[in-house]
Amino acid sequence: MTENGNWFDEIAIPALLRAARSTYGKAIRESLQVAGFDDIPRNGAFVISGIARSGAPLADVVKGLGSSKQAVGQLVDTLVARGYLDRAVDPDDRRRLTVTLTDRGLAAAQAIRSAVDDVDTVLLADVGTEHIAHTRATLAALIAAGDRDHHDSD
Repeated sequence: MTENGNWFDEIAIPALLRAARSTYGKAIRESLQVAGFDDIPRNGAFVISGIARSGAPLADVVKGLGSSKQAVGQLVDTLVARGYLDRAVDPDDRRRLTVTLTDRGLAAAQAIRSAVDDVDTVLLADVGTEHIAHTRATLAALIAAGDRDHHDSD
């Protein structure tokens, strides 16, 4: 704790965000390991949970990764080869591919969700719903500011 506040008052927000993200990442990796899914590559849990959560097209899910198309393609190839995703021709548009979770992918998504829920439960007990709501609002504003800056530079 600093003289006039909390220990975190003097830490830059990007550093706090990185450390907070690592709390979730560690919990997710441990949950996946325990469940027998220790072969998910970097960013694979993000893709798996994104598809499971929203059912959104892969392009929408991976947009937030900030990776090249080649890197995303390699990630999807790996997840398909390891049995987490199925890739098929879209029956409505044969030029497109669809990507869905396999049973293995659904089980991994459940392990990821469980880890996130566990961290969220601890967070709720530590700070309460009002602080969580403020954090969500602040993060949403930060994301919106980044989107504005990105669109302004186009």
